[in-house]
Amino acid sequence: MAIIVLEDKCIGCKLCLKACPFDAIDMIEKKAVINDKCVACGACLDACKFDAILREDQGAAEKDLSAYKNVWVFVEQREDKIMPVAIELLGEGKRLAKEIGVELCAVLLGEDIGELAKDCIAYGADKVYLAQHPLLKVFTTDGYTKVISELIQAEKPEIVLLGATHIGRDLAPRVAARVDTGLTADCTKLEIDQEDKKLLQTRPAFGGNIMATIVCTKHRPQMATVRPGVMDKAVSDAGRSGQIIEVPVNLEKKDIRTEVIKVVKSDKAMVALEEAEVIVAGGRGLGKPEGFQLLEQLANRLGGVVGASRATVDAGWINHDHQVGQTGKTVKPRIYIACGISGAIQHMAGMQGADIIIAINKNPDAPIFGIADYGIVGDLYEVVPALIDGLERVDDIVKAMKEVAAAL
Repeated sequence: MAIIVLEDKCIGCKLCLKACPFDAIDMIEKKAVINDKCVACGACLDACKFDAILREDQGAAEKDLSAYKNVWVFVEQREDKIMPVAIELLGEGKRLAKEIGVELCAVLLGEDIGELAKDCIAYGADKVYLAQHPLLKVFTTDGYTKVISELIQAEKPEIVLLGATHIGRDLAPRVAARVDTGLTADCTKLEIDQEDKKLLQTRPAFGGNIMATIVCTKHRPQMATVRPGVMDKAVSDAGRSGQIIEVPVNLEKKDIRTEVIKVVKSDKAMVALEEAEVIVAGGRGLGKPEGFQLLEQLANRLGGVVGASRATVDAGWINHDHQVGQTGKTVKPRIYIACGISGAIQHMAGMQGADIIIAINKNPDAPIFGIADYGIVGDLYEVVPALIDGLERVDDIVKAMKEVAAAL
């Protein structure tokens, strides 16, 4: 919210100039004037002794928040398939709704997707707002923003969650602006304040060096995007019952400024790190790009995929699709094997939710050992081949046992 100066109260004392850390105040004709460098940090408000500086909405009537209830999850679907992050959010949304004592509602947009609404109920939704229209078949920012923001204004949800995907990151800020509320992006943890039931939204800040918890006190809904792979997926229960609400869609071609002519898929398969059960990741300790070929052998043996630290991606050793961490992907596999990764906080923020972490590093003091369940101090070029060899021996033993059992 913008900072304003009341000219009739400003006496030109310059206390605000000294307090402003952004050089965002000019003194013109002995009156303070806010310039475009202002980030609304509020330092000038504390410095002013004459009540001449205030926030734009200060003193306005408090917004009535009592009418807002229920937790909403935007269920992202592509080609009539619910995205994994939406299933995670339905599980998390159900937990939050239970703590607050409200219903979990899914918001589903598309064309001829009635079966997906039933899937949402199976995953935990009590209600599904189903908006179907030919202009919603393919995602467009204008179309989806208009439908969802109008629905929010009509139904007044207390919490709205979206996945921090390409679509979610495009859609969420526009919806938030339309409904006059805030947005916390890329959350990795959501909790309910037990005192007043506000949503506590936690996300990495300052490059992952600290975790910031953000609350939205005066506006509703409380909106957040959540990183894929950080929450547990909801478990489907086909026996659940719920309400499917058909939403009337008031949408015309003139409402959408862009037209999707053709959807072209990349020939190169994307690395599904967020869905992998096993990830074998390499860091700067590999020493050379060829080291990833060795990690790929281990990953293939375990039925997993290859991950990477930012340092190796920046060095051009491997594609960004493999990057795990604050500026990459957040993952939650059953097994995460970190090979030659020292354990920078930015990387650990993206993988510390793994069920089992195995670290392989020459340096016994590497930070990665601090969160590892199992640590191997040694040269990865000796350890990894030994692991592969051991797995092959296990396969041979299992095969022999099966042959013996079949002969009996």
